[in-house]
Amino acid sequence: MNKIEVRHVDVTDPAVAPLLIGLHLEYTSRYGPNDELTRYPGTEFAPPHGTFLIVSAEGETVAGGAFRRYDDVTAELKRVWTRPGHRRMGLGRLVVRELEEEAARRGYGRVHLTTGPRQPEAVALYLASGYKPQFDVRDQPTRGPLAFVKALATAGARRG
Repeated sequence: MNKIEVRHVDVTDPAVAPLLIGLHLEYTSRYGPNDELTRYPGTEFAPPHGTFLIVSAEGETVAGGAFRRYDDVTAELKRVWTRPGHRRMGLGRLVVRELEEEAARRGYGRVHLTTGPRQPEAVALYLASGYKPQFDVRDQPTRGPLAFVKALATAGARRG
């Protein structure tokens, strides 16, 4: 893959649209009609409590994700996605790592996230990234959401 660029953007940035379209297609193909992408207003992913980032290659959005405030010390990852033709190249891990680093800079001490049982790739990504499942992975759950948590290097830091 050619040079990639990571940028923090506003959710209204046109470069976010391919990510949201891709997520919508992904969610509906796996779960049928749903309202996941409209559950939170874009302001939830704006500073100072959140962020939205995209990864682009040759000016094309190929991955991204966001976090929002879950509670005073916890950020919640949302919207983590990689374009199908760019998967298995480490971009998902890059997105998660960049979001964790930004959350730590913002004073969060841990990260919470959920995914669905029809997203085994996401489960594998979060397990490989050091997240602790809040369910028994041996049960191969068929119902969600599947929750994960991870302490950040700044554990114990308080948000201002």
